Amino acid sequence: MDGWYVDERCFNCDVARQLAPGLIGEVNGRSRILRPPRDDRETRDLHAAVFACPTRSIRPASGRPDQRLDPFPMPLDSGVLLCGHNSPQTAGANSYLLLRPSGAVMMIDTPRWSRGLAERYAAVGPVTDVLLTHRDHAAHGRRYADHFGARLWIHEGDLDAEPTADQVIRGREPVEIGEGVTAHPLPGHTRGSVLYLADDRYCFSGDSFYWSRAAGDLAVADSVTWYSIEELATSLVRTAGRVRFAWVLPGHGDRRRLPAEEMSRRLRTLAERTRRLRPRPIDFTAVRW
Repeated sequence: MDGWYVDERCFNCDVARQLAPGLIGEVNGRSRILRPPRDDRETRDLHAAVFACPTRSIRPASGRPDQRLDPFPMPLDSGVLLCGHNSPQTAGANSYLLLRPSGAVMMIDTPRWSRGLAERYAAVGPVTDVLLTHRDHAAHGRRYADHFGARLWIHEGDLDAEPTADQVIRGREPVEIGEGVTAHPLPGHTRGSVLYLADDRYCFSGDSFYWSRAAGDLAVADSVTWYSIEELATSLVRTAGRVRFAWVLPGHGDRRRLPAEEMSRRLRTLAERTRRLRPRPIDFTAVRW
């Protein structure tokens, strides 16, 4: 495929396929190059996949991607940037920068750690808060928060994963944590999973739900629910009527923007579907990306 390849370290996190659809696909449980890029736009898309891949598995024939084509942090919308440089210590989870009207920035979950990356993210604006959606994404949170001089947030249900957190979200009721930003506890994927809602526009869903390209809809990863699928269903039913957003921005799984009314309808329907699910063994290969 014009020299591009995916090496054997790939663990099928789906990140590259989100960024270079049509160029990278899933074959036998791993990402594969489907065809070489045909123009500058596709070359940029492929390099976005390169610099997001947590295992650095996507390579040109030379083995050296063009550093000038690293797009991260990459704008997704006027108020959100994708951090890229996903970390193998969070199983390749996506992380985001949320821009606030004051000029402050919040980081939701964390990319791989390096001082150079931290300085690149700080150049966007002063990072005041690092928001962890749950225990699986706690890696690097303390290092980024300390570098920025920011507050580190986590829910009490997952506090043992980051006991040095500066701010602990407690209970199950929504909590306003910043200008236009509310934390909605959503136990299920883990005991301490949280949704962060901003401006009735952005929903940072962690691993509670995501946009599935396979289903063409919101989905839960019931085969990778560590705490309780029944509890997740209860959480979704409780929360669906309280939240409004146009963007779903998960840790794992794809992103999607829809009219807020359509997204609300789909979230209510997801809550009802999840109520019919039953516990199942952990199986990463069963996730429908």
